[in-house]
Amino acid sequence: MPSFSIVADPPRCAEVLCSRLVDQLEQSLRQTLQNPAASRPLGLATGRTMEPLYAALVKRLLRWPPQDLAALRRSWCSFNLDEYLGLPAGDPRSYRSFMNDRLGRPLALPEGALQLPDGQAADGDAAALAFRAALQVRGGIGVQLLGLGSNGHVGFNEPPCGRQHSCRVVELSAATRRQNAALFGGDPEAVPPRAITLGLKEILAAEQIHLVVTSRGKAPILGRLLAMDRPDPALPASWLLEHPRVNLWADAEALSLSLA
Repeated sequence: MPSFSIVADPPRCAEVLCSRLVDQLEQSLRQTLQNPAASRPLGLATGRTMEPLYAALVKRLLRWPPQDLAALRRSWCSFNLDEYLGLPAGDPRSYRSFMNDRLGRPLALPEGALQLPDGQAADGDAAALAFRAALQVRGGIGVQLLGLGSNGHVGFNEPPCGRQHSCRVVELSAATRRQNAALFGGDPEAVPPRAITLGLKEILAAEQIHLVVTSRGKAPILGRLLAMDRPDPALPASWLLEHPRVNLWADAEALSLSLA
């Protein structure tokens, strides 16, 4: 069974790690420009782990020659993993706002370039089906970015979770709502209880996956993950062991319990 490809010499700070990963993302984006018809969309994630990564990516891309940057804007297509259900339009805590603030506006991407589930849909199940269908039309994910939840979730695929689950409405666990409470005044009860997420079926169909894990707070769950030799539904991220091209980007703090 394939194992994770761990980036050698883990850096002490997330900024250095992000710079190295941006090198990989930039290469993927340039390949998209060279052959857009054969390229599949980027799969994007949200959360604190992704903030320095997107800041570094924007800084890098804004250095491109104007004609290349214009071509990138025209060809950009990405699908986010998930979105809360029930937040009003323009709510700054939504993942749509997160992506617009960190990539959409800084890069001046056109309307529709950043695809996310419809978190305002009256029928969440129908919205999930529509999002899955839109991704299928584009051929599925090419390069997928993932974070790692404190309970082992990827996207909002909460434990226990099998690899067969596709895009759907999910109930968020108490652990996830606690983890995400900072943007909701520190109150887990204020975090929306439901969300739409891509499933492990879509995630594992990606051509390549970059799993990004930083900070000492993620060391326990990353240690559990790296100690596993086969998937376990109790830790959804462990299904990544079945994917042939997973790169783990972790800083020294996140690996502190794994390399001891």
